Amino acid sequence: MLGDPDKTAAGPYGVLMPVVGIAKRWTFYIGKDGKILFIDKAVKVDSAGADIAARLAELGIPRKK
Repeated sequence: MLGDPDKTAAGPYGVLMPVVGIAKRWTFYIGKDGKILFIDKAVKVDSAGADIAARLAELGIPRKK
């Protein structure tokens, strides 16, 4: 979750909707090296947590205990 009230991140990540001035609800999975591993452009509010956990597993990110 990123709070970006001045939209300094939304612009460079390409998620800012110019007409309404808000960011699209996308999830970026970023590796330890700073590279983007995956972008989920179809975020579902009702299942976002489970979807994130599943995607992290698919990307081979170990689950912390």
